[in-house]
Amino acid sequence: MDLTTTYLGLNLRTPIVPSAAAPLSEDIDNIKRLEDAGAAAVVLHSLFEEQLLRDKFELHHHLEYGTNSFAEALSYFPEPDEYHVGPELYLEHIRQARESTNIPIIASLNGFSPGGWVEYAQLMQQAGANAIELNIYYVPTDINLTGEQIEQNYLNTIRDVKAEVTIPLALKLSPYFSNMANMAKQCCDAGADGLVLFNRFLQPDINPEELIVEPGTILSSPHDLRLPMRWIAILYGRINADLACTSGVQRGHDAIKVLMAGAKITQVCSTLLRHGFNYIKVMEEDMKHWMEEHEYDSIKQMQGSMSQLHCEDKSAYERAQYMKTITSYQPDHSLV
Repeated sequence: MDLTTTYLGLNLRTPIVPSAAAPLSEDIDNIKRLEDAGAAAVVLHSLFEEQLLRDKFELHHHLEYGTNSFAEALSYFPEPDEYHVGPELYLEHIRQARESTNIPIIASLNGFSPGGWVEYAQLMQQAGANAIELNIYYVPTDINLTGEQIEQNYLNTIRDVKAEVTIPLALKLSPYFSNMANMAKQCCDAGADGLVLFNRFLQPDINPEELIVEPGTILSSPHDLRLPMRWIAILYGRINADLACTSGVQRGHDAIKVLMAGAKITQVCSTLLRHGFNYIKVMEEDMKHWMEEHEYDSIKQMQGSMSQLHCEDKSAYERAQYMKTITSYQPDHSLV
């Protein structure tokens, strides 16, 4: 049974790649445990743009001053000593991870403005990262900022970073564009070697007792899988980039679905936080069992087989499916 795949030019043993959350990758021993459990590669937790700014310019006091005067107040970010690692420690973390394991290490930069991203992308490459994932987590609140300007900022960031590194570059982005398909194409044209779909924005909550806006960590569920799976299926074969699914993959069966949609890999996080590192082995065995039962010899055999490009009913991923769902739903009349 051949579970091998390729992603960003990397040859991977399986499509299962743990991603991003600090509890999974901030400790070198954890990365070793992930490798032992069967992880094909690891996407490290992110180095945040705010860390780069505070480290480089020592503007902590000035960043604090008056930050409550606008919607995306910088005071919502952690204090410097609350970050899991600083910029220099992050680079050392990459070096140690490469030296201690035999799986690809994908570094992650989280931010929006081009700024220091270029410099640290270079340093990440020098530290030994096999690839870089740009995690653009941005919630625009300026009512004078146009969609075109936002898209251009994304594209400028990709071009600036891509021009300075030679290792592969993936972009993790949100689905909130007026034309997601066109934006995906533009990102690839700007130099992205892969797209990670999608960033799952964590929504703040209001504490009416304390009168504060507070964060809340909600692990993903199988329901979160539908959105990235749909867009992977739509984009497969239409853009020149590898596709990765993130958010909602809980079981081996979920991984099978996104691979059929056209993904090269599936990133997993929440399910490992729930069940532990060795759950990778469970997912892998589930995939093998399903493939054997349905007579698939390899992952490559199924990749993209259920994409819109190869689907007999191409409208299934578009408006027709919505209409079919609405008209076919039957309520429980005992509750009406």
